Amino acid sequence: MIRNLLRRALRRTEDRVGFVIVAAALGLFAIQPAFAHEYKIGTLEIEHPWARMTPAGAKVGGGYLTIENEGKEADRLVSATAEVAGRVEIHEMSVKDGIMTMRMLPDGVEIPADGEARLAPGGFHLMLMDLKQPLKEGESFKGTLTFAKAGTVDVSFKIEGMGGPKGSDAGHDGHSHDHGMPTN
Repeated sequence: MIRNLLRRALRRTEDRVGFVIVAAALGLFAIQPAFAHEYKIGTLEIEHPWARMTPAGAKVGGGYLTIENEGKEADRLVSATAEVAGRVEIHEMSVKDGIMTMRMLPDGVEIPADGEARLAPGGFHLMLMDLKQPLKEGESFKGTLTFAKAGTVDVSFKIEGMGGPKGSDAGHDGHSHDHGMPTN
């Protein structure tokens, strides 16, 4: 009798635990699209396109993202557009002997086979030129990314604070990187 009572109690507990696990999984699945900010084209996966907020009057901004290549051949990001900018250029910033240099990359950025290209503050990035309006934290804007092999994909850039996405080290690259934007 006691054994039967224990079995029934254990079964009820297992049922409740199972229900809680299923409910939690369904809840995470339901809210996942709210956090999802990834795009896929061919063997390329684009993760969290974002831009830094800009002060009023700024004419340039920066766009950032990570591109993972799951393919066996390299590809290349060759161009980009953004609805908030007159034009977008692919740039590289580097520091050598304490001197920061920035240059446009007319041939774009290579995404190695089975590798990734990270466009982040202090390195490769998208220069959003001739901004039509300030980039305000919490908003987003549409753009496109064009790859030599995979083609063109529409993306949405989320505008983040000066420190970049929460939980990232995007704002802590150790370099000042303002592209001449006013600080007022």
